[in-house]
Amino acid sequence: MISLIIGHKGTGKTKILVDKVNDAVHSSNGNVVCVEKETKLTYDVNYRARLIAADTFSVTGYDAFYGFLSGICAGDHDITDIFVDATFRIAANRDGGALLEFLKKVTTLSDISDTHFTFTISADEEDLPAEIFDLCKKIN
Repeated sequence: MISLIIGHKGTGKTKILVDKVNDAVHSSNGNVVCVEKETKLTYDVNYRARLIAADTFSVTGYDAFYGFLSGICAGDHDITDIFVDATFRIAANRDGGALLEFLKKVTTLSDISDTHFTFTISADEEDLPAEIFDLCKKIN
């Protein structure tokens, strides 16, 4: 399952994400991962969540991003939740069509790995392809 936190910069997406990460840490029977562009959430996210800065691994583009998420899932079968902040900044691509194709792949990955994904998206809901909302649940 995939959830999206959508809104423009400064609308509180990251705060919602941090709250969701910390809630998942307390309720999960497995491991929780939070992926961010660069190290900024160190003091906000519970220490029991695995915090990963995508820049450390030179992740750029949706294909690399998908491979990165797949590797995280393949490396730990106990992951229940993966939270991603700044999706467009990590992918270095704000194209809605490319985002849709990426989310289709992540939906399959979610099903295979039994992992729930949550992404923050810096955009207006109207600017995203409507098909995205057939795949994903908006939570804000």
